[in-house]
Amino acid sequence: MPAGGGGTVASMTGFGRGEAGCFRIEMKSVNHRFAEVVCRLPREYAEAEDGLRRLVLSEVKRGRVEVLFSSEATATAEAAIRVDTTLARAYHRALKELADALGARDWTPDPGWVAGLPGVLGGGQPAADFERDWPDIQAAARQALDGLLAMRAAEGGSLAADLQAKLDELASTAEAIAGREPSARAEFAERLRRRLDEWLRPGEVDPARLAQEVAILTERSAIDEELVRLRSHLGQLRAALAAGGEVGRRCDFIIQECNRELNTVGSKAQDAAIAAAVVTGKGIVEKLREQVQNLE
Repeated sequence: MPAGGGGTVASMTGFGRGEAGCFRIEMKSVNHRFAEVVCRLPREYAEAEDGLRRLVLSEVKRGRVEVLFSSEATATAEAAIRVDTTLARAYHRALKELADALGARDWTPDPGWVAGLPGVLGGGQPAADFERDWPDIQAAARQALDGLLAMRAAEGGSLAADLQAKLDELASTAEAIAGREPSARAEFAERLRRRLDEWLRPGEVDPARLAQEVAILTERSAIDEELVRLRSHLGQLRAALAAGGEVGRRCDFIIQECNRELNTVGSKAQDAAIAAAVVTGKGIVEKLREQVQNLE
């Protein structure tokens, strides 16, 4: 089950569990800038780490995945109990010497008690055999990874739907700014003319030259180019989400560009209504940025 592509958008968080034979593997993933796999294996199965890492990285392109490995002997497995009789005798002699030194010469250590001392009994589990056990380990890992990917895909679908809704909000805000822009430009030009009329005496400046300067200053406050780029960025975001795959970093970059265009609009437009819309738009962009941090 692939993590991305074909319109699938994946979250970086998820969990999966798999069992095969006497092995259980759990995988959990969290946000990370890159793909990272951390395996927690018993020493006797350290040889499995490379295969497990390659399996995870074949599907997961971004996020930190922790692989937890455990093993239980099956009911039919023959226990390989080992008895260290040499060590047991040494414990027995040492305990008898201690009893004699304490004046308890008639005391004899109980064999059951000696068996519980460190190192006397060992084993109790079938000996590890990587070649024999790898097929079951791999099967458990594949099952766990499929569960992890399914959860990441489900959460990714929810994130994509929420992002699309927020993109609709931002697009509406951009259109509100575009609808206000012609009136704002005309009002700015009129305010500029009135101000110049107050500052200049009649006949001091050629009316045609004055009109030209007002037009130039008004044009410098125009925001239509920024709005064109903002609409383009929104289209790119929609296309990236529709395409699926590893889109998190790309979407994060485009959202930064959206914020840049809104900042420019806010600094150029000399209008309170547009300034208020820019504040609304930047709030939406911040929500988009937070959500995108969760995408693979």
